[in-house]
Amino acid sequence: MSTAIIGFGKIGQALAKAFARNGIDVSVATTRDPASFAADAAAIGPKVIAKTLADAVKADIIFLAVRFESHPGVAKAPPSWQGKTIVDAMNSQAPLEELDGLLSSAYVAKAFPGAKLVKGFNHLGATTLATDPIVEGGHRVVFLSSDDEDAIAPVAALAKQLGFAPVTLGKLAEGGALVHARGRVWGPLIFKDLFKKEP
Repeated sequence: MSTAIIGFGKIGQALAKAFARNGIDVSVATTRDPASFAADAAAIGPKVIAKTLADAVKADIIFLAVRFESHPGVAKAPPSWQGKTIVDAMNSQAPLEELDGLLSSAYVAKAFPGAKLVKGFNHLGATTLATDPIVEGGHRVVFLSSDDEDAIAPVAALAKQLGFAPVTLGKLAEGGALVHARGRVWGPLIFKDLFKKEP
């Protein structure tokens, strides 16, 4: 199963480091020419490959790590999102009235028809996300939520490969609301750095 990260800012690079640390292939892309950041990608690790946006979105699992206001542009990249899984690692401070009264991920999902959307990896700051998640016999937690139940399993499996402990919160409007920004108010679990001990 192929994976790509769209966005190569602090969060995108932090995610890329997680893949590199575990020797897992990942494509990275922005709206820029990949030549402009290929050296930075290679510096993270040999399995972090800079690609064009059009090529990167061919992956099976795609992490959205762009600025929230940039996601509609990404959504126009392929002719279809059918069969893709989108991991929304973005946060938005837009007032709910600007998002049709929806939580941010539910709003994002509308821009990617045909894709399955999972909210995840958004509650850890870039510095924390970039560091080894295995600490003192425990694994740093990542929260996952989705309205497509079968979408969570492959993302949870990938999170485990990256060394994280995935915790499923259920649907976006239920448990997922705990890690969403609502207007300018953060969800109760956002920015919580939690660990799960090995049994």
